[in-house]
Amino acid sequence: MSTTAPNTSLSLEIAARTDPGTLRSLNEDSIATVGELGLLVLSDGMGGYQSGAVASRITTQVIVEGLTQALKDKTHQDGEVAAVVEAVVKRANRAIFLENESRVQREHTGREQAMGSTLALLLLKNNHVTLAHIGDSRIYRLRANRLELLTHDHSLLQEQIDQGILSAEAAAISHNRHLVTRGLGLHAEVDVALDACEALPGDLYLLCSDGLNDMVDNADIELVLNSLQANLPLAASQLVMIANDNGGEDNISVILAKVGTQPSPAAKKHGFFGWLFGR
Repeated sequence: MSTTAPNTSLSLEIAARTDPGTLRSLNEDSIATVGELGLLVLSDGMGGYQSGAVASRITTQVIVEGLTQALKDKTHQDGEVAAVVEAVVKRANRAIFLENESRVQREHTGREQAMGSTLALLLLKNNHVTLAHIGDSRIYRLRANRLELLTHDHSLLQEQIDQGILSAEAAAISHNRHLVTRGLGLHAEVDVALDACEALPGDLYLLCSDGLNDMVDNADIELVLNSLQANLPLAASQLVMIANDNGGEDNISVILAKVGTQPSPAAKKHGFFGWLFGR
């Protein structure tokens, strides 16, 4: 059951941090936020030297530009929003794939050096959250002080866990934890994992690259978010700091977004005239 008043629209308070980690000089993660659209995009690049950075940058750029054009000042039903998101993500996949094909021809390298990226995307529209996910970057939600993972990794380790080959404890120390089974740009077409749910005031969403969740367990993430949710920039910085203190073996990117309420234009007008006429 919804706890959001019908004349109330929801907004996002956003904080984001990205860091190369302690072992790498190059940051191949890319993050982007568009507050007025309620859009969060996080991408973790992969490939040969610097190729991952190119792929992740293409991902965030194409998606932000595409959704800004498709959604700004336009009305869409909830089902249509998901379709628009999927189409724009597939456009980003195609852009990376074509860029890689161009590099292969230009530099005479093999497809085994293909660049690609992961994706974690959140869009708040019509008081609902649409999620898009590819690879092993993650989306969490803190609701009623409880942290919940909303995505399912597209990775070799996750497949082995699902099949009962590996336990979650064994997977946590495996050397194969960075092998993804699905990524943007690796093939001409890609399947996009889409989901949608109602957003509630007080919900706190976390998008992160695996540089965070590989270094910080869910219990510690939950503790930080519960303790610091009133100060999102500090919470984001604290998560990055803990990941680095625990080894910082990969790039670390964090986007936090807390759902709040704001009166709709109609509610503001009604409230003003109600006060003016003593209603």
